[in-house]
Amino acid sequence: MTARADTTAQELLRLGGVTVRFGASGRPALDVVDLDVTAHEIVCVLGPSGSGKSTLLRVVAGLQQADAGQVLLEGRDQSGVPTHRRGVGLMFQDHQLFPQRDVAGNVAFGLRMRRSSRADQERTVAELLDLVGLPGAQRRAVASLSGGEQQRVALARALAPRPRLLMLDEPLGQLDRGLRERLVVELRRLFHELGTTVLAVTHDQGEAFALADRVVVMQDGKIAQTGTPLEVWQRPATEFVARFLGFDNVVEATVQGDAAVTPWGKVPVPYGTLDGPCRLLVRPASVRLTPVPEGLPCTVAARTFRGTHVALLLQPTGGPQVEAACALRDAPEVGQRVGIAFAARDVVVLDAAA
Repeated sequence: MTARADTTAQELLRLGGVTVRFGASGRPALDVVDLDVTAHEIVCVLGPSGSGKSTLLRVVAGLQQADAGQVLLEGRDQSGVPTHRRGVGLMFQDHQLFPQRDVAGNVAFGLRMRRSSRADQERTVAELLDLVGLPGAQRRAVASLSGGEQQRVALARALAPRPRLLMLDEPLGQLDRGLRERLVVELRRLFHELGTTVLAVTHDQGEAFALADRVVVMQDGKIAQTGTPLEVWQRPATEFVARFLGFDNVVEATVQGDAAVTPWGKVPVPYGTLDGPCRLLVRPASVRLTPVPEGLPCTVAARTFRGTHVALLLQPTGGPQVEAACALRDAPEVGQRVGIAFAARDVVVLDAAA
């Protein structure tokens, strides 16, 4: 169960109708955004460049003034409250470590600003370096650290003042894929262990889905969908969300009873789907290979090895191409003729308004 599902959890952050406009055109970077984050919850804001996710983070941090709306932290309006008095921690993609200070000097920076005693600083620095997997690294120079180690030091520095809200802006963006995948698992474990409330922004859905209790997908300054990673992945709300997540099997359709009429013929739809025109997502997992006489005839146009499976691009005799996924041992060769059928459980009727 996620923190979001706990109805007794205390609300820590609330954005109400937040709007930010840039430039002479007045086009909003944030367009009447409402969002709440409960204590101990990890929320990842996901979206392409220009969707407004980083602007949202800057507004919460006090680095960007909103043109309208409110930011409340623990019920208190933050209008006019400077960043250093909001009790939030910030961690950016480039880490922004102080090269002239050693690891301990970087981690203790916020504690010195709060005039913590030297003993408290030393104890907290040692505890945090242990937590982030860098025990005994206090005297190491920043220049001697790898990218992953610098990321850990930046995280320890952000956590040192015990912020009520930790905000991360593309925190793993400069690391290679393998290291990102390892660290995101460690981060999730660490945040839950510490009970840290986290608001992170990223364009990488894999990173967001692995880290978050709840995902917020943004489009053109608005929230397009919010839900648990599983909810958003299994049931994208709109065509934008579906395509952003990498699903391209989206077609116009007309639902008639338990099936929809599509360019691929009749496709079964989930029970209870209303009749009428719609946009339909057929997830690749819904596409089942069959002998040619038993399904829609297709030619294998391309196949791509994806590690755990093979992605197939299939060309029906009529209609748009179809993406499918299958096990390596079952993957047909390019040019081979196959049939396909569809399973209703992975067919999604998308919101026609978006």
